[in-house]
Amino acid sequence: MPSTELHEIKADFTQGLSQISQFWGLPKSMGAIFAVLYLSPNALSLDEIVAETTFTKGAISTSVRTLARMGLVHRQTKLGDRKDYYLAEDDFYKVVRSILKGRESSEFSRAIDSVGQTLVDLQASPNQVRGADEQRGADEQRGAEWDFAENRVAEMKSFFDNLDNLVRVITALETMNQNTVQKVIGLLKK
Repeated sequence: MPSTELHEIKADFTQGLSQISQFWGLPKSMGAIFAVLYLSPNALSLDEIVAETTFTKGAISTSVRTLARMGLVHRQTKLGDRKDYYLAEDDFYKVVRSILKGRESSEFSRAIDSVGQTLVDLQASPNQVRGADEQRGADEQRGAEWDFAENRVAEMKSFFDNLDNLVRVITALETMNQNTVQKVIGLLKK
């Protein structure tokens, strides 16, 4: 087996997290930054992060701010140094909770609410949706296509409701310590 240098392994890990980041609809730079910081024993400056990745300082700066808002990286300062330094969050329970708490953002809530309102509109009688003067032919319109749309939206709303409940359970785990959470997960695996 050929000897592999640590920097090559780190580069592969960084590339992998970049791809995962892109898969989830985030910039590749966010995955790369998290990977570089996660594998670094010391806090790194923006310049050091740029040197470890293939991204520009502007892209790194923007992505670091986003990661910090998400709670995935933390900014530090050093006495006598004007630069900011960054560390990756290494508590994955905190990371998951932080990401899931983002679900509570107003944009996500509005999106979920719009699905609920669409379902309400689809479930309303056709004359309530279109007005009394368009009653004629409304029953014909409420055919297979209407029912199909209503069923699809109802399935999506059910999924979002279940996801919302799961998020609440996971964020409630914040009050439990990591050992208790691991015990609960162990019980669920059985």
